[in-house]
Amino acid sequence: MVKRSWAELVDAVRESGQYPTRAEAESVTRVVLSALGGHVTGDERVALARALPEQAARVVAAQIPATRPLTAAEFVESVAARIEGATTATARWDVSSVLSTLPHWAGDALVDRILSQLPQGYALLFGRAELMPTA
Repeated sequence: MVKRSWAELVDAVRESGQYPTRAEAESVTRVVLSALGGHVTGDERVALARALPEQAARVVAAQIPATRPLTAAEFVESVAARIEGATTATARWDVSSVLSTLPHWAGDALVDRILSQLPQGYALLFGRAELMPTA
């Protein structure tokens, strides 16, 4: 996988989320990756950091692991709390705008491994269907 730049990641998020300015897309990217960094652990966290541009990798790696996993709804609310003027709906858009770009950077296999670490509900934030386990 070719290592791409922070600017390319921000541009991908800007396009995904249809943000009017690059600065807004960059801010959202930092906030969402920061929130995600606390919830992805172990080998998956290392692999994610390696797959992302250096600036993004530092944002992910600098986070202290969460003491308990947040549900997808709680994760969105935590992002909303970090973005001035955000609502749950706008934060859900922001989270999805960033997370849906990650498979292009990290690959589907790594995203699958990350999703297996997270509580149910995160797949939709990554732009994927939520598959329910069969009994």
